[in-house]
Amino acid sequence: MASEYGKNLKVSVFGQSHGKAIGVNIDGLPAGETIDEEKLYRFIQRRAPGQNKTSTARKEKDKPVFLSGFEHGKTCGFPLCAIIENADMHSSDYESLKNKPRPGHADYTAYVKYGGTADMRGGGHFSGRLTAPLCIAGGIALQILEKHGIYIGAHVLSIADKQDDAFPLKPQKELFETIAKKDFPAINDAAAKEMEETILAAKAELDSVGGVVECAVTGLPAGLGGVMFDGIEGRLASAIFGIPAVKGVEFGLGFDATKIKGSQNNDAFIINGEKVETETNNCGGILGGISNGMPIVFKTAFKPTPSIAQKQKTVDLEKMENTTVEITGRHDPCVVLRAVPVVEAVAAIVILDMIME
Repeated sequence: MASEYGKNLKVSVFGQSHGKAIGVNIDGLPAGETIDEEKLYRFIQRRAPGQNKTSTARKEKDKPVFLSGFEHGKTCGFPLCAIIENADMHSSDYESLKNKPRPGHADYTAYVKYGGTADMRGGGHFSGRLTAPLCIAGGIALQILEKHGIYIGAHVLSIADKQDDAFPLKPQKELFETIAKKDFPAINDAAAKEMEETILAAKAELDSVGGVVECAVTGLPAGLGGVMFDGIEGRLASAIFGIPAVKGVEFGLGFDATKIKGSQNNDAFIINGEKVETETNNCGGILGGISNGMPIVFKTAFKPTPSIAQKQKTVDLEKMENTTVEITGRHDPCVVLRAVPVVEAVAAIVILDMIME
């Protein structure tokens, strides 16, 4: 099982959703970096469960406990290891599902790959619960990047067919901070209300919805990245797909670029003071896998939460016969809201890893 990312900054996530603890080991952090623990905890809390009516009722404090690599508020150059102790598990909810793979989950593929030995309570190591330690690593990376004038922010761009405003051409850190303080992390509050109503309507029908998170990285200089497999798109996409429920990533205009002509898609270069910029940012700040100095902008698609309370078809792996399953327990009717800081965290990990080169 490979749950590690990075070349210079190596981030390894461990634990299971209903195990004693989940955690992260970060190797390669520069020594002497001051980390604001309260700021880090506020960031992690943006992802935490049980905060509003659009998320799971599971209650977890998600307070990180540092075991190594962090002393007196600073990194000390050694591998940083932190855990989050699990507390509010209802493992009995999964007893009846042991031999009945839940549609849309990794239950069946994990059963085949690991010979039925994987701990799949709450999704096990495949669970969105494992994004909490990712936010520890990403929250630390965000603070280090901010010292270099690099800021990362995200928002809910859409839920089902309801749409938020897109980021402006040059989003500022103040906009990122404003969005991060909202209960519903969107730019347009009227759009946020419509998206929230869509989630609650699906919840009332014992169903779920998906959506899209838009993320931007500002302050990044031109020249970061590399060609082919070492490009920013490839590095970011590889890590973003490590987030559970992600089904697609696109940069700049993405698939919409296929609907227009080259004359419309090309970003014209201009001189702004002493800097080379582009009039538009259809490329998402990346050309040939290398940053061009404009904000890096990408979108991440999340599928509807597979855990729904409606009766669904499945199989009994012990009896090898068709059957049905009804999933009980506590689940998000939409994972997109809580995924916003996770996308920011993963982007920060990738960008810091690349800058360290």
